[in-house]
Amino acid sequence: MASNGIKAILFDLDNTLIDTAGASRIAIQKVEALLRTKFGQDDILKICKGFELKLLQETYDAAGGASIDQSTRLERLAIPGPVRALLEDLRRTHKLLLLTNGVTQPQWEKIRAVRCEELFHAVVVGGEHAEEKPAPSIFQHCFGLLGVGPRDCVMVGDSLDTDVLGGVNAGVRATVWVNPSGTDIPAGVSVKPDYTIATVLELPTILSTLK
Repeated sequence: MASNGIKAILFDLDNTLIDTAGASRIAIQKVEALLRTKFGQDDILKICKGFELKLLQETYDAAGGASIDQSTRLERLAIPGPVRALLEDLRRTHKLLLLTNGVTQPQWEKIRAVRCEELFHAVVVGGEHAEEKPAPSIFQHCFGLLGVGPRDCVMVGDSLDTDVLGGVNAGVRATVWVNPSGTDIPAGVSVKPDYTIATVLELPTILSTLK
């Protein structure tokens, strides 16, 4: 695969390479099933809302370990085989960097659970830095790690507010929005991706058009 002037690709993790939202839904369902034996429906809804918020915020219980909902989600997370094969192929011709926002400990637990560190030349977790996506500073840090300029790079992610906006602000060659549901860009959102794809498996087609 020719690089066509693109030297590096920055990838988001959650809901771009792994189905974090889907794994979280399964975790909540498991919690709900366990609660049915002890609580009424109203109590179950309240408790599950709390678990859902905790998963969204990537927070941990007071003991510092993963509770049942977090453990279940980690067990369900995986990089699909075709996506892993694509990353292995791209790594031969491009520098790959994983750039994910979030609290350090749970993000690293997900990264290790899906065994993806070896697929990237560098991994950057936003929680370890003063600013996260979409701040230009964290993108500049990534460019420095890879030894490339912003125009050498493509940013790939599912979030318009962090991945696409961050890539635009940092001056990357192109931003690629992963939008599996095919939803329209919400009204009032001014940032526009250069490309929209349903899955990262479509990325080679985008790369072939960049000169």
